[in-house]
Amino acid sequence: MSLFRLDASIRVEGSASREIADIVEAGWRAEDPTAPVVRRHVGTEPVPATAWAAAVTGTGLPAAERTPEQAEAVALATALTDELLDAEALLFAVPLYNFGVSQHVKTWVDLVLTDPRMGPGAEPPLAGRSAVLVTVRGGNYSAGTPREGWDHSTSWLRRILADVWQLDLRVVEREFTLVGVNPALDAFTDVAAELKAAAEREAAAHAPHLLVARPAAA
Repeated sequence: MSLFRLDASIRVEGSASREIADIVEAGWRAEDPTAPVVRRHVGTEPVPATAWAAAVTGTGLPAAERTPEQAEAVALATALTDELLDAEALLFAVPLYNFGVSQHVKTWVDLVLTDPRMGPGAEPPLAGRSAVLVTVRGGNYSAGTPREGWDHSTSWLRRILADVWQLDLRVVEREFTLVGVNPALDAFTDVAAELKAAAEREAAAHAPHLLVARPAAA
């Protein structure tokens, strides 16, 4: 099997989302340590923000009529989509930024959706494939907290990954990643440690899900 992994953190060292996703990947690798992984680091190597508009306008034109910018954007959308379609399993590590989905992930998704294979009206080519979403939040946005409902990222990601792309999705969530960083959250040190341990256990438990073979092609 092969794995596609997307990381959206703007950090490499000390990234909580990468740390949790590493646990999932390690569990997946236990079956075959030599299995290939295709990595897309949109947080540190972002997709150009202008590519989406160029791909939208370019996709509807014959190749010979596209501007160089449109041709480059369409080619990038094709390459990004190929990375997804070539993988049997998918892993997404996406932190919450400013109460919403990372701009890097939104740009990446928008560009992928310009590919005719992934756009409106197309039969979802990823339907049924196994996927894990890891999402982390600096504060605590869980039910009953003052920030309940402020996370506008996770529900959007579920909509894209599970509903639009029809992936067989599992989600690992971790709260309070800024405890130990933001002194205002020092009172929650013990709670944060418990939540971190729970997320790590959940990540390990979801790793076997990625070993489920994708549906056979029609």
